[in-house]
Formats: sequence, C-alpha cells, structure tokens
Amino acid sequence: MVAAMRLATLVGPELKQLLREDPESVRDLLDEIHPEDVADFLSELEPEDAALLMRELPAEDAAPIFERLGEVEQEEIAEQLGAEKVAALASEMEADDRVDFIEALSDELGEQVLETLSRVDPEAAEEVREIQKYPEKSAGHLMTTGYVSVAPTATVADAIHAIRVHTEDANETVYAVYVLDSAEKLQGLVPVTELLLAERTTPVASIKLDVDRTVHPLEDQEDVAKLMSKYDLNAVPVLGDEGEFLGIITIDDVIDVLTEEQNEDVQRLGAVEPLDLPYFQTSFVEFIRKRGFWLAALFIGEFFTQTALRHYEEITEAVRGMLYYVPLLISAGGNSGSQSSTLVIRGLAVGEISLSDWWRVLAREAVMGVVLGAGIGLLAVGRVLMYPDQDLRFAITVGISVVGIVVTGCTVGAMLPMIMRRIGADPATSSTPFIASLVDVLGIIVFVQVARVVMAEALAAAGVH
Repeated sequence: MVAAMRLATLVGPELKQLLREDPESVRDLLDEIHPEDVADFLSELEPEDAALLMRELPAEDAAPIFERLGEVEQEEIAEQLGAEKVAALASEMEADDRVDFIEALSDELGEQVLETLSRVDPEAAEEVREIQKYPEKSAGHLMTTGYVSVAPTATVADAIHAIRVHTEDANETVYAVYVLDSAEKLQGLVPVTELLLAERTTPVASIKLDVDRTVHPLEDQEDVAKLMSKYDLNAVPVLGDEGEFLGIITIDDVIDVLTEEQNEDVQRLGAVEPLDLPYFQTSFVEFIRKRGFWLAALFIGEFFTQTALRHYEEITEAVRGMLYYVPLLISAGGNSGSQSSTLVIRGLAVGEISLSDWWRVLAREAVMGVVLGAGIGLLAVGRVLMYPDQDLRFAITVGISVVGIVVTGCTVGAMLPMIMRRIGADPATSSTPFIASLVDVLGIIVFVQVARVVMAEALAAAGVH
C-alpha cells in the first residue's frame, strides 16, 4: 500500500526527473507493486511519460505490465517506444497475449513489430503467425502454445524439470503436464499436484489421466468458455483435425472472453452496437455511428404505432377517453416483453435454455402473462373507475386489454430471441427497445379488438362498424 501511494505521487515532471536521476530506484519501486496496479497507474500518464518508464525497464519486467494495459494505451505507448523495444516486449509475452497485442497496433506498426520479432525471436514470430491463421473469435485464436509436455517414457523427475524450464521463460500458470507421443498426439495429462506427490522415478505413463474434454481450433470461443465453466476446467487442450496437439486455453483467457461477451450482450440489449473501446476512449463520431443507426431503426419502427392509431382513429374517437389509456397499456406490454426477452437471452447465453425448449418457454411465458396481466388488469380497472365519467364496460375493456397485451409482450419477448438464435443471429440483437416497439403496435391492435367486442353497442350507436 505504501509503495502504491509513493508511485501515485510520481506524475509528470517528477517522474521524468526521477527516471533521469535514478532509474534504478524506479525499477526497485515497481518490483514491490503488482503489474496490474502499475498498469493502472501507467494508463493515467501521458503516452510519452509512460513510454519513458517502460523504456527503462528490462523487457521481462515490462512485458507483464504492458500486456495488462488496454489496447489504446498499448498502441499509444508502442508508437513512442518504436519497433525494436516493442518487439522485445512482445517476445516476453505469452503467445496468445502477443497476438492480441500485435493485432491491437496499427497495421503499419504491427507489421514492423512482427518483422523485427522475426529477427530477434523467430520462434515467437512463428507462434504469432500460427495463431493468426485462425478466426478472431475461435478457440485457435484464443489458445497459447505455452504449455509443458513430456514423452510417455518420461519420469516424474523429467516432468518437474520441464516445468522449471518452462516457468523460467513464461508467465503462464502451469496446471498440468501433457503427455505427447512422437506424432504430437495427446496421450493424457498429469496434474501438477500428482507430480508433487509421486516418487521422482515414477513413469508419468503410470499416473497420467485420460483427457475427456478437448476443443477444435475452429470452435467458437464462447462455446469454449461455456465448456470450461461447466466442467470447472483450469485449462483445455486444443486438438487439430488429425488429433495433433496444438496448444491449450487457460481459465484467465476464458474470463476475458466471458467479460467481453457479457459487455456485448448488455450493449445490444440497450440497442447499441457493441463498442470496441471503453466509454471514454470511444470517439464522439463512433458513438453517433453505433447508436444512431439503432435509434433511427427504432424510430422508424414506431411509425407503425402511429399508422395503427390512424387506422383505428374512428374507433378511438368514438370511445371517449380511449386515447388516454393507449400509452399506459402499450407500456405494460413493452415492459413485460423486455422482462421476458432479458430472461430468455440470459438463459440462452448460459445454456439454461436450448432451442428445443421453445414450446416449454412459450407455454410458461403465456401462463405467466395471464397471471401477471390479470393482476395489472385489476389495477387498470380500478384506475378507470376512479373517474366518474367512465362506465364499467370501458373499465372491463381496459382490464381485458391489459391481460391480452401482457400475454403478447411475454410471448413475443420470449420467442424473438429464440428465433434470432435459430437463424444464426445473436439473440441479444433482439434488444428490449426493439421488442417494446413491436409490442406497441400489437398492443394497439389488441386494445382496439377488445373494444370492438366489449363496447360493440357504444360503437354501433356512434356509427362505427
């Protein structure tokens, strides 16, 4: 805590002066602080000042800090550091983090860094190219080649030695040692805890475990995250078409995927195209582009509400006070639809609901719509009867309409995300504002049709058929 407070005071000119006068003291200070906290501090500095600090640190110390920065900060600082220093930093990163970092840079700088990396660390550059050949949202793009493996003939002592060699060159946590044959086929794995408990002369083949869960490199990263979450896996192997061992995906990368997917879903639920950058790092023009389209689409969707009202203008004018209750009724439908869509979208995302459950979801939401609508309908009847100039028939019309509209909202809100999933689209695309707009139109139709039946005599008297 004391070190963090001291670091927080090193801003602007003070930091530059200390770096010039005594760079060693800055390095010693950073040794006392977690890389994540240092990254938070660097993100508050100007890129020039942050680059000055990163330049003074050895690459093996700077890399854990640098890979924790956001993409914008990484690119800004990298521009200041130059390709040589950035390549040195990238060489110290894990393969998957290295790929993410290079892809976050501008195309020109990224090519320069990869070209420089090919000279200083050809193996690291080859790992980048190997991972980049897979789609961005795939398991192959998410995996790391930083794993520990031994031959089936190895002993426990050999496996422990392999772990030591690996941890000298990598920061990735080792959960297990993978047993691979001469053709790079996976024969099993040995958890680190088993190695610690076994005799050093014990062959790993005698204590290895079978691997039940593996993924293909082209598998969607969200499916990988669900698999690891479901089976509480710290790491999962990635196998190619021929069963060859390509790499592993670790739990820290999966947490990043889940966070990213959750952020995207939340933004889509609010009818916003997912942002690529944090809120304050997103430009004003980008906000207009990502929000404006959906706002315009929703506004155009509301044209149908206005069209429905005009189409039934004769009826709404014949029934005194009917228009006053339109906003109240359609809001009930929109709110119920938003609730149902949120529950179903979340259920689809975490695997609680599958497409084959559509009829169960439909029946469940319809029943809930009737019960919820009946409760709200009683409130609506009471509200209408508060006015002495409104008769019982109109109150009944409003009450029945509420039930019908809430049922409509619940069923439409539940089914639309499932339809989106069925056609291959993201269910979150059926955002709550979009569902509300759709239910608005349907709510007006329900209200008018109920009025036609319940208030038939009043409408006939007014000459409406």
